[in-house]
Amino acid sequence: MNIKKVLLPCLVAFLFSFNLFSQVFDPVKWETKVEKISETEYNLISIATIDSGWHLYSQNVPEGGPIPTSFSYTDNENFELVKNTLEGEGETVDDSIFQMRIKFFGDKAEFTQRIKVLNKELSIVEGEVEFMVCDDEKCLPPTYADLKFNLKEAKRIKTAAKPMSLNFGGKEQNKILEPVKWSTAVEEVNGTELILVSTATIDKGWKLYAQNIEDGGPIPTSFDYKLKEGVALVGSTNEEKGEESMDKVFDMKIKYFKNKTEFRQKIKVSDTTITTIESEVGFMSCDDTQCTAPTYVDLEYDLTKTVAATSDIKFKSDSEEDGSNEGLWSIFIIAFFSGFVALLTPCVFPMIPMTVSFFIKQSQSKAKGIRNAIVYGLSIIVIYVLLGTIITAIFGADALNALATNVWFNLIFFILLVVFAISFLGAFEIVLPNSWANKADKQADRGGLVGIFFMALALAIVSFSCTGPIVGTILVEAASKGGIAPVIGMLGFSSAIALPFALFAAFPGWLNSLPKSGGWLNTVKVVLGFLELALAFKFLSQADLVLQLHFLEREVFIAIWIAIFGTLSLYLFGKIQLPHDSPLKHISVGRLLFGLLTLTFTIYMIPGLWGAPLKIISAFPPPLDYSESPYGVGNSKGGGASITDIPEGAHLLAPHDILAFNDYETGLAYAKKVGKPVMLDFTGWACVNCRKMEQNVWVDPQVLSKLKNDIVLISLYVDEQIDFPEGEAPDSKLRPGKKLRNKGQMWSEFQTVKYKTNTQPYYVLMDHNEENLIEPVAYTPDIEEYDAWLKEGIGNFKN
Repeated sequence: MNIKKVLLPCLVAFLFSFNLFSQVFDPVKWETKVEKISETEYNLISIATIDSGWHLYSQNVPEGGPIPTSFSYTDNENFELVKNTLEGEGETVDDSIFQMRIKFFGDKAEFTQRIKVLNKELSIVEGEVEFMVCDDEKCLPPTYADLKFNLKEAKRIKTAAKPMSLNFGGKEQNKILEPVKWSTAVEEVNGTELILVSTATIDKGWKLYAQNIEDGGPIPTSFDYKLKEGVALVGSTNEEKGEESMDKVFDMKIKYFKNKTEFRQKIKVSDTTITTIESEVGFMSCDDTQCTAPTYVDLEYDLTKTVAATSDIKFKSDSEEDGSNEGLWSIFIIAFFSGFVALLTPCVFPMIPMTVSFFIKQSQSKAKGIRNAIVYGLSIIVIYVLLGTIITAIFGADALNALATNVWFNLIFFILLVVFAISFLGAFEIVLPNSWANKADKQADRGGLVGIFFMALALAIVSFSCTGPIVGTILVEAASKGGIAPVIGMLGFSSAIALPFALFAAFPGWLNSLPKSGGWLNTVKVVLGFLELALAFKFLSQADLVLQLHFLEREVFIAIWIAIFGTLSLYLFGKIQLPHDSPLKHISVGRLLFGLLTLTFTIYMIPGLWGAPLKIISAFPPPLDYSESPYGVGNSKGGGASITDIPEGAHLLAPHDILAFNDYETGLAYAKKVGKPVMLDFTGWACVNCRKMEQNVWVDPQVLSKLKNDIVLISLYVDEQIDFPEGEAPDSKLRPGKKLRNKGQMWSEFQTVKYKTNTQPYYVLMDHNEENLIEPVAYTPDIEEYDAWLKEGIGNFKN
């Protein structure tokens, strides 16, 4: 239990209560009334009248917030409660004291509890309400009020629509929401350069996500500009600072925007007859209870109506630069240590004493020898930084990031790292043309500073068979950061390579302490090969996740890593030898310790096959729910009957082993065959609240039993990226003249057209005639309420 969260609301109430010694406050007055639904069902309505300036809090308040309003009814065998107490819409705000979003009521609030009378002689129902109220200066301690409901004075109403319409957070369930509105403008930088400004106005409480979101997160915002001949993009689309927070569901930091934000894209126009530019923006937005499906909006920019640009294209802020610097520092540090590893390879290590001795012997004085060695080291830095600069210039500062998150480039990175790994293992060497090294050697003979630079270039070329794979890996990792990360990566790597030459030139006596070259250098190279091979499968896994091929699921990935690191352990213990290895008469202490460490890591991963989370390497393998069996190989858990024969088109939904379909027609046909109702689950891979429902509500034994035994689940993913075959994409019903992009958009339109809503999660219980068995519901974090909804819908089907 978090003591801080429990004590905080009580402490706030206690401190503010010191202001009450001179006056007794009673800001909330309670009254009751009763509505008669039928001969056996009544609505008990509690009405709170709240003094101006005071707030009465909702029944559902996050842990650590103020005391929520709660109702209890005197136990009586003469009646039973039907579902939970419902409440009105209220108002939700970001509370600065509790630092969370809190729902409250002002002026007046109404709470409704339905009951079913079991004894017709019952006339009085008693209850008690506990509540807490605050104004802008003080809070009152938790207060209790008695409630009394007279059933004999109940007013008969004709329909049960009001109490049965579940109002979660005050939101209408059947409504097509448009929480983000777009507008455009054009700013003129000079005669040929313009800035296309796309402005998003975001409804209160909603979030629009940034352009760069890691794989596995929500759908990012993206722009597709329809460029005409004579128009070219300059750089990438820039966005504002926004906000960033750690999302527990996705387990990552996610950047988003609230209220209003701008996206700015610079273009260069060489054809002055062009008057308009068109683009399409794709985006996703969420609030605390629901998310919209991926949405696409057409934008048009009028080039004839421009205003002077008041600022440069870039959006800058101190905190943004700090975050960027943090990412660049991590790249630099990783690259720096990679450079030290490269020093221990057979292509580089023997060059240190040879090169330093050369400078000292050829120089007229020790000072000049040190100077030459420093110039040599600086030349190495210049060469590698120049390589990073060229890579960034060719692909663009932000294009590398786009490439790193692209399926095909993830596959290319996988192939590259496998090639690097095989090279390190000794199958072949990756070398640059000999003519390059020969030309560099000739230039080195010129002497002076130019000659020293070409000596460094010759080292870079000759040692490429060892440093190339490491440099390539750094550039691949830096690509995921975008910007100047490749330049920073090469600066860190080359600094580590260059440092020993300067230090050993300054202190030549240290050369005697260097270990002699030998077979251990090849061992370092082979170990790097195994590490490169393990890292390669991270990129293959990312591509598989995006395409949802289920080729490289979690168990397969972990099994591959166990095989790789298990083989590495055998190699380090001398049980396996490669062709280029020297005879191993004994194992050094360092090799033994590293072998033990590798073997321990291998053993640690084995339980991952049986569902262990493996938190140390959680960033590498696919998530737990992307697996053949969510509970591990050979294990099957559940809340009901086990399924041994999975019908065609179905699968077991992780991590609960619920039989589920992802195709509407296939699932409906199966439901008719087995005589069960259908539950449509409009969801999304990137839907935060969908995961919350699955992780927090569906795990309840009663709910899980109904999902596994009493219904046929059809999960329709509105952000599914599976494209239609060539020429088979259906027409969009919501955007005439457009084709649907993928199956996800088809399910999104299906939900919008049939159910007049476009948010997820959204749950529909229906019969075999596709008629609703009960009013559909959205995000329902209350387990009892969700279970009652399932129970009533299933009961209606049986009746």
